[in-house]
Amino acid sequence: MTEPASESAGSPRSLDDRDLPSRTDTIGAALSGTIGGPVGRHALIGRARFLTPLRVMVIIALVFLALGYSTKAACLQTTGTGAADQRVGNWENQRAYYQLCYSDTVPLYTAELLNLGRFPYKSSWVETDSAGQPHVQYDGSPAVRYMEYPVLTGVYQYLSMSLAKTYTALTKLVSVPIVAEVVMFFNIAAFGLALAWLTTLWATAMLAGPRRIWDAALVAASPIVIFQIFTNFDALATAFAAGALLAWARRRPALAGVLIGLGVAAKLYPLLLLIPLALLAIRTGRLREVTRTAVVAVVTWLAVNLPIMVLFPRGWSEFFRLNTRRGDDMDSIYNVVKSFTGWRGFDPDLGFWEPPMVLNAVSAALFAACCIAIGYVVLTAARRPRVAQVAFLVVAAFLLTNKVWSPQFSLWLVPLAVLALPHRRILLAWMTIDMLVWVPRMLYLFGEQNMGLPEQAFTATVLLRDIAVITLCALVIRQIYRPDLDLVRRDGVDDDPAGGVFDRAPDAPPRWLPDWLQPRPSALPATSAWPSPVGDDKHARTEARSAGDFADQRGFG
Repeated sequence: MTEPASESAGSPRSLDDRDLPSRTDTIGAALSGTIGGPVGRHALIGRARFLTPLRVMVIIALVFLALGYSTKAACLQTTGTGAADQRVGNWENQRAYYQLCYSDTVPLYTAELLNLGRFPYKSSWVETDSAGQPHVQYDGSPAVRYMEYPVLTGVYQYLSMSLAKTYTALTKLVSVPIVAEVVMFFNIAAFGLALAWLTTLWATAMLAGPRRIWDAALVAASPIVIFQIFTNFDALATAFAAGALLAWARRRPALAGVLIGLGVAAKLYPLLLLIPLALLAIRTGRLREVTRTAVVAVVTWLAVNLPIMVLFPRGWSEFFRLNTRRGDDMDSIYNVVKSFTGWRGFDPDLGFWEPPMVLNAVSAALFAACCIAIGYVVLTAARRPRVAQVAFLVVAAFLLTNKVWSPQFSLWLVPLAVLALPHRRILLAWMTIDMLVWVPRMLYLFGEQNMGLPEQAFTATVLLRDIAVITLCALVIRQIYRPDLDLVRRDGVDDDPAGGVFDRAPDAPPRWLPDWLQPRPSALPATSAWPSPVGDDKHARTEARSAGDFADQRGFG
């Protein structure tokens, strides 16, 4: 239903400058043909009452989440005809590999004793070899294992198990369909992960702002979601991380700290968000707000971890112990080099569970070097980079230099990438490459003897993915130095929609910062000098307008 012409003539929301992908984007224009073509010239943008951009993206996300579930469905087939807790998953003949349906969730149910109703971090088991014999560590002690996940993720699995066992008990009391307990565990966990990804989508859409809300469409329709959303529990952390960035964007540093703390209690990577905030705080002199966020994050993390840390210290520390002793993962750049060169790695002769000390040191040093380089870019660029740009660079650097890049880790990059580099075709190319890494990975694990793929076929796709991510980083850095190429900034309306206190903040580096680490005013374009957010009427009006737009996300283009 359209508004009368007399009313629309004076409506600023019908004449705004929102991004309309069906007009401005090649992919958007092509896809719009299936629903009637691009939005018309006289359309009232911002007046849709039902099909708002966010609701359309939620519908798209539900389709991709359903595709994600379908890719795991083959691994949810079970054997047995008894009670729900007596039926087991049918993974015979390495079904999980040749049907590409592998998910950590299913084997973890028995491997970490959840099927026995055990509480994580309290219960342990001894690692065994393929013959069922107990392993002995390099130091001669038994290879005792505990739940390997951070506290929130472990508790999430425990709650999912409790609900699955409740349903099992229900099947014994009333006539309801019998579903294998491990399958019900997967379904319950997957439902929560789907909600977490929808939360990630919502937060990303809000961070993109009303002018560019459609940038978040690739969070909803990311090809990576198809194979990785239900592979592990990383969607929990992406929801906390995206929520933390949104809280920061809305100038609520304490809430941002709470969400970062919760995110770190679910997965370590949200901790990385403090690095871009700290770098931008040094440049703008906003250290107080970032310090507050960091302190609240630490307090929140301690509040979640302290009970488990005190009651079950050995089980609580398993996450850190496991990550210390892990070698280079098959998806890491180190394994790529090994596969093509015959190099044996930094620590070739290690005993069982012996920590690879050289690899750990090299990985940490490379990441530190990347952070130093990113810090130099942030502090010396003529115009202050956006929060999303720096966050993407930091997380990408961590993944590229880390000894482990599990396939689902790529989900970490998705919301950051669409905010840092909103070029849909470029992002879609990277996401497609990343998604396709899963196929040769599974076929390599299936084994050449079973007509699978050789290792180099898999590591070649890993190398291609790494090159794609490095290319994204190069494009982000180019746009930091050439803000006229940044789609968010180039029209001069927005500065940093996700910046919070950094948005339109003038540079105010500390006095102790050397001259060679300060912005270079000689290269600063005249349009980049944003007014101070304090006591500026024009900025206040802009903020009021943005707040009104956030409250009414009704543009449909």
